Amino acid sequence: MVGDKARGEMNAFQRNESKETLFTFISAGDDPPKGDSPLQKKSPKLCGSNYPLSIAFIVVNEFCERFSYYGMRAVLTLYFLSFFHWDENLSTAVYHAFSALCYFTPVIGAIMADSWLGKYKTIIYLSIVYVVGHLIKSVGAIPSLGNQAVHVVLSMVGLFLIALGTGGIKPCVSAFGGDQFEEEHASERSKFFSIFYLSINAGSLISTFVTPVLRGDVKCFGEDCYALAFGVPAALMVLALVVFIAGSGLYRKTPPQGNVLLEVCKCIGFAIKNRLKNRSREIPKRDHWLDWASEKYSKQLIGEVKMVTRVLFLFIPLPMFWALFDQQGSRWTLQATKMNADFGIYVLQPDQMQFLNPLLILVFIPIFDLGLYPLINMCKLNFTPIRKMATGMILAGLAFGLAAVIEVKINETDMPRLVPKESLIRVLNLAKNPVQVTIQDKDLFQQPVESFQNPAEYSKLILNGEQQSLHFTLQHQGLTLAFNYTVKEKSVYSLIVFEAEGSLSSRLITDLEAKPENGLAAVRFINGLSQDVNLTIDSKRFIAVQKNYSASEYSLLERDIYNNGKCITETGEFPLELGLLDFGASYTVVITNISGGAVEMWKSEDIKANNVHMAWQLPQYLLISAGEVMFSITGLAFSYSQSPASMKSVLQAGWLLTVAVGNTFVLIVAEAAPMAQWAEFVLFTVLLFAVCIIFSIMGYFYVSVDPEDLEEKEEKRETSSRGNMIGLVTQKTKL
Repeated sequence: MVGDKARGEMNAFQRNESKETLFTFISAGDDPPKGDSPLQKKSPKLCGSNYPLSIAFIVVNEFCERFSYYGMRAVLTLYFLSFFHWDENLSTAVYHAFSALCYFTPVIGAIMADSWLGKYKTIIYLSIVYVVGHLIKSVGAIPSLGNQAVHVVLSMVGLFLIALGTGGIKPCVSAFGGDQFEEEHASERSKFFSIFYLSINAGSLISTFVTPVLRGDVKCFGEDCYALAFGVPAALMVLALVVFIAGSGLYRKTPPQGNVLLEVCKCIGFAIKNRLKNRSREIPKRDHWLDWASEKYSKQLIGEVKMVTRVLFLFIPLPMFWALFDQQGSRWTLQATKMNADFGIYVLQPDQMQFLNPLLILVFIPIFDLGLYPLINMCKLNFTPIRKMATGMILAGLAFGLAAVIEVKINETDMPRLVPKESLIRVLNLAKNPVQVTIQDKDLFQQPVESFQNPAEYSKLILNGEQQSLHFTLQHQGLTLAFNYTVKEKSVYSLIVFEAEGSLSSRLITDLEAKPENGLAAVRFINGLSQDVNLTIDSKRFIAVQKNYSASEYSLLERDIYNNGKCITETGEFPLELGLLDFGASYTVVITNISGGAVEMWKSEDIKANNVHMAWQLPQYLLISAGEVMFSITGLAFSYSQSPASMKSVLQAGWLLTVAVGNTFVLIVAEAAPMAQWAEFVLFTVLLFAVCIIFSIMGYFYVSVDPEDLEEKEEKRETSSRGNMIGLVTQKTKL
């Protein structure tokens, strides 16, 4: 890890730090040995500057690795939803389980690097694991390879290896980059971290925009090309490993020095154990519970651990912020699938909206640092770090409040939720005159249904069991006809009324029960001709529909204008123009006649199209990105300022665990307490506001300190109280 002087230079970098760079310095051992060492040869300089040539390989490696990780993760939720056909709650739970694992494993990587392998070997070995995970994940996305169980097993194994790889190398790469600089080049080292940060955000920004295009706009195996969307990030990770190895001969490699995180955990554990073994009232109390570790650990270590625990106590409420923040890739992406993505010149993929966060972070950081914060200072407002973090929480809560409002508007075009002993029904009158429809013992369809009348909303049928035989009566031009149909619960039906061979007839057909997923459009055809037809919607869709008002199955299509179709009958081939099939809509197209060399048809919208535009998500992305700048960057800089230099990595570990715990909380809510999506958004909003109040109260009573002053006071206190200490042993208490 970089030395104390480098840590002092980190302040400039922390102002430009996002959540991703929290992984930067968790690798924790002692400072690299000073002076010449055979392991720390001087690297050639970059273009005559004081920058080692080796950092070029490290920066390119980081860009490729971040592209790899964020590109894969951007399409992950829709992969679970569309490829595995999991429901939204399970898809969300697995996504956040993976994210939580990615934030637990950096602790493992730091321990490996500092206590066993060193940073260089740790990066190499875990990058190989990372590449293998990507390859397995890509192979698991090939539809023709085995059944769904095979795909699930391969994907889960791949994700586990990716989490181990990406988490394991995060604490090592940037710290390894810092090791490349000599001590006299501290300013260059600080600038390197800013460049390193830019490479992270550039990789994230580009990948979250490109990989959804590879998934949605490129088709392979007849569907969305997830194999390509995962394969390109895999190739970037292979490139990252190759680039890193290529610079091997230029690196300064420090040996492992031991991990301070383990020492802190052992110290805390020993203090608790020793206190429990010495519960006698005859033993004098000690000023602090960590003083019970003094029999084994030095006063300096105990004093530093005390400083760290003060800050870690403030971390307790923080996971709730990350619980909201990381739902950009899950719940917010799922929300985008139910919105209108047409921006005129470009149709955005729902998972592409995630690129707004890294873009806005790059925009907001200079605005906040150079504009907002100086303006607040000019107004003589005491905008402390605690208040900045609380403001960030409020902004994230407001973002989820907006998400809840948008979700309510989206639900207005949804189908009603089906419950047991209920079904939905409507009437499509394809006859030439009005028809009065009556269902025995049901008070529905009070007015006659006009010929080719746009169908009204579905009517609710209350059944007396899981299914029921219903008696339908049709009145048409003075004639009364009766039909019996069996209706099942939790189903949606259309009663088709038509004239065939001079008499009135009907047919009960099943409709879609919910909107098409992922913004697709659904269309089916009813053939009102007296001859069979073969329909071509595009170059790949061929549908055969039998004569006399037979209905086809629904076909799922990308949102587009379909005016190049064909209708092939016994008498010839005719053009078929369907027009726009919009996001999330379901259509019934009735072929009524062929006249003048053209197909006459009638199109009805069974389920309304998505009418809430995706641009309405922009305010919530603005709020949560601003909240991230105020919460994440400020929080880490504040915790750094409140801890001794040797303990900064411990705070990194604590911060990472808050992210992991936040993701764990989301998966628990998604699986254990399923609810309407708007209600879940409101729940998270309320919880974050409540946590913000608790955090503000904790921060109000927190007294900021200078770690150096605190160390001096601790030293004096220990000296004065040394005479009052009673000799204790840890195995057996002796007075």
